[in-house]
Amino acid sequence: MRGGRANQWPVLPGRSALRRTAEELWPVLQQTAAAAIAWTIAVYALHRSSPFFAPIAAVVGLNATLGRRGSNAVRLLVGVFIGIVVGELAIALAGGGVWTLAVATFVSMVIAQLLDGARIVIAQAAVSAILVTAFGDPGEGVNRLVEALIGAFVALAFSQLVFQPDPIRLLRRAETGVLSVVGDGLRLTARAIQENDRALAEQGLTELRGLRDRLSDLATMRMASGRIVRHSVTWRSQRAPVVREREAAEHLDLLAGSCVMLTRTAMSSTEDQRRTLAPAVQQLAEATTRLAEQPGDRPTRQRAAEQALQLARRAMEQEQSAAAGAAAMASVRMVALDVMVFAGVEPAQAHQALQAVVPELELADPPKAPRSRRPWRARRPGG
Repeated sequence: MRGGRANQWPVLPGRSALRRTAEELWPVLQQTAAAAIAWTIAVYALHRSSPFFAPIAAVVGLNATLGRRGSNAVRLLVGVFIGIVVGELAIALAGGGVWTLAVATFVSMVIAQLLDGARIVIAQAAVSAILVTAFGDPGEGVNRLVEALIGAFVALAFSQLVFQPDPIRLLRRAETGVLSVVGDGLRLTARAIQENDRALAEQGLTELRGLRDRLSDLATMRMASGRIVRHSVTWRSQRAPVVREREAAEHLDLLAGSCVMLTRTAMSSTEDQRRTLAPAVQQLAEATTRLAEQPGDRPTRQRAAEQALQLARRAMEQEQSAAAGAAAMASVRMVALDVMVFAGVEPAQAHQALQAVVPELELADPPKAPRSRRPWRARRPGG
């Protein structure tokens, strides 16, 4: 029996190798525990010495991307049911043998394709038919179905109750990954401007171009958070904070593009312009680095937004200088505006604040994860 990749949350830069390994092993440990529990329940409930369908169903049900583990367990059960029924009928009608196995496998896959079409359903139908016709004893169909039901129940309990993922936390981890790289790239760019070092500027540009991987992780987490909201019993009725955080996360694509443009235009400025440009880029690096450390902290977002507003206003004043300097300062302004919007300032208000139309910034409170309905709080980032 097979499923999808289990570990789909991003590994943040700067994490120790031991911690990264522990995070990657966490879903494997969950599947191992689920298999052992499913086996134990089946042994005591069915009084069977080898209830192999139960642990297999538990492992495959949990072996899916974030947000899909609950539906994965249900689809697994559908596939197993099809395979067992077809396999039992094939043995009853034709006995054992390779032709029985081949026909049962083919028929079960066709039925699964017609009923659902998902790969896991087709695979589980085929594998279950193979196991029944190759190794099973006739008349054991009911017990095998109960075993699969036990395994699927354990997988559902793990994914929906014990280790359900927190979509806001997953999004924040991915945001931290993007903002950390942005901060590093801007810091290199500030040094390059200050020292007039094109090699450092290229290094900063390479760092920022590497954001593609981090943005891909962020896109994966945005999709995963949507699946979690749709499929999780706890989160389905509490989607508002997840939607808000997803909207903030989407703006990091624009921030990454603005930073690349800033780095590309910065080195064409004159020596006089660099004296103004370097401190501005360094302050943007500091603001994004602080956001990376605490993306969900309101005071941190407020400080970052206010600092970015001051930089944007100064940059707008500097845009009246020589053409090369104007382009660089316009890029500073765009990065600052993107930081403000990510921090929680509405885009329209950010532009009004830049023109001093509004006296002060008003930030929405960062979305917080609703209090869990469970009697305990899960600390792990995914499930």
